[in-house]
Amino acid sequence: MGSGFDYGNKLISVEQALSKIKSDDCIVCALGAAEPNGLLDQLHTIAPRVTNVAVSTCLPMRPFKWFMDPAMRGHIEHHAWFYSAGIRKAAAEARTSFYVPNHLHSAAMDRVLFRKPTVFIGTCTPPDRFGYVSLAFSVVYERELMDAADIVILEINEQVPYVWGDTVIHIDQVDYLVEHSSAPFELPAPETEERDRKIGSFIAEHIEDGSTMQLGIGGIPNAVAGELLHKKDLAIHTEMLTDGMVDLFEAGVIARAPRSLDKGIMRGKMVAAFALGTKKLYDFLEHNPGLALMRGSWVNNPYVIARNHKQVSINTTLEVDLTGQVCSESIGHRQYSGTGGQSDTAIGAQMSEGGKSFIALYSTAEVKQPDGTRKTASKIAPMLASGAAVTLHRANVDFVVTEYGAVRLRGAPVNERARRLISIAHPDFRAGLQEEAEKLGYI
Repeated sequence: MGSGFDYGNKLISVEQALSKIKSDDCIVCALGAAEPNGLLDQLHTIAPRVTNVAVSTCLPMRPFKWFMDPAMRGHIEHHAWFYSAGIRKAAAEARTSFYVPNHLHSAAMDRVLFRKPTVFIGTCTPPDRFGYVSLAFSVVYERELMDAADIVILEINEQVPYVWGDTVIHIDQVDYLVEHSSAPFELPAPETEERDRKIGSFIAEHIEDGSTMQLGIGGIPNAVAGELLHKKDLAIHTEMLTDGMVDLFEAGVIARAPRSLDKGIMRGKMVAAFALGTKKLYDFLEHNPGLALMRGSWVNNPYVIARNHKQVSINTTLEVDLTGQVCSESIGHRQYSGTGGQSDTAIGAQMSEGGKSFIALYSTAEVKQPDGTRKTASKIAPMLASGAAVTLHRANVDFVVTEYGAVRLRGAPVNERARRLISIAHPDFRAGLQEEAEKLGYI
C-alpha cells in the first residue's frame, strides 16, 4: 500500500490487534461505513478467552457473529446506539444486544460517564506524506472516544475516501494500524412510493429559498430531496450526508458561493457528522473542499444548529398521538431503531431564526396481530402504544406531515392539535379518532 509516511512501527496483524483485547474491556467501534471490517469479521474469535467485554456501535452494516451468536453471552455484550434488523434479532433471540438511549450530540460524553472506553477501533485512509490520515465517513462520536480510550487501533483501507474536517488526524494519535482493503459498505437509496412523493411535496411547499437543510434517512427524506430540485441557494447542515444531497449540489440547488446567503456558520460548506450512501456519494466525498464532516457533539448541538439561517429539520417517525407526542424508535416496548439526532435537530431548527421542523409518517401501517394475521392501523393514534418511547416531546413538535397533508402544532392547545392531526389521518380512521378524542377530553 503506497504512502509517503513510514508507519511500519505501528503496523500489526488483525490477530495481533485482537490479542490486545482482554476481559472487562470496553470497545467502541466507528459508525456505519467507517467500521473496520477486518477486525469485526474476526472479533468473535476472542470469546473463548474473555468475559464481560462490551462493544459499542452505531449502525453496524452487517450482522456480525460477535453479536448474532447466542454463544457470545457472557463473553461479548453489544451496546447499540441504534437498532437495525440484525440487532433487533440479536436482542430478541440471542440476548446479546442492548439499546443505549441517547441524544446523538451527547452520545460520546454519556458513554464516557457510564463506562470509560479502553479500546477504540475504526478505519482510515493511508497516511499522506506528512503522516495525516482521514477517518473518512464519520466523526459522530469517534474523536472524543478515541481521546478517551487507552488503545486506538485503526484499519488502513485505501478504498475509503479522504474527507476533510474533524476526520483528519495524525497517526501519532494512533497506537496500532492494521492493513485491510475492502470496498466500503453501500446503502442504496430506497425506492420512493407515491405516498413518499406526496409527503415530500407537502414539506417542500413550506421550505423557502435560502434555507439550511437537515434530512434524515429513508424513502420520505429521499422524496423531499427530489422535491427540492427547484429551490435556490440552499445550504446543508445535517447529521447524515446522503446521495440526495449530492443530487442537489450537482443541480446547482446548493449555494456554492453564498454571497447573499447567511447560512450562519461555515458559509459555503456542506456540513455533516457522517456520510452513508452509495459509491456516488463516496466519490463526491474524495478530497472535496466544499464539505466538512465535523464532530457530532458540535454538528448536532441544538445551540449550534440554531445559529444557521432558516434551519429546516426533516425526520420520520413511527407513531404520533393526538396531543403531538412522537415515538420514532420503538413499537410498543420493543426497541426498533433509535433516537439518533431527531430531538437535537428538531429543537435546534425551531431555535433558528425562520427555522422549521417536520416530523413525517405514513398515515397507516400493517400491524401483526397475536394470531399471526395482519391488519391496517392508523399511525396517528389517540395514545401511543403501551410502553412506547417518547422520542420527541410534544412541546418540541412543529409540523407533522402525512400523505394527506401537513399541519403545524407548535404553540397550539391540545384540542386544536387533535383536530389538526385527525385532518391528516387516513380518512377511514378519522371518525374513530374523533370519537376517542372526545372520550379522552381532548376536544
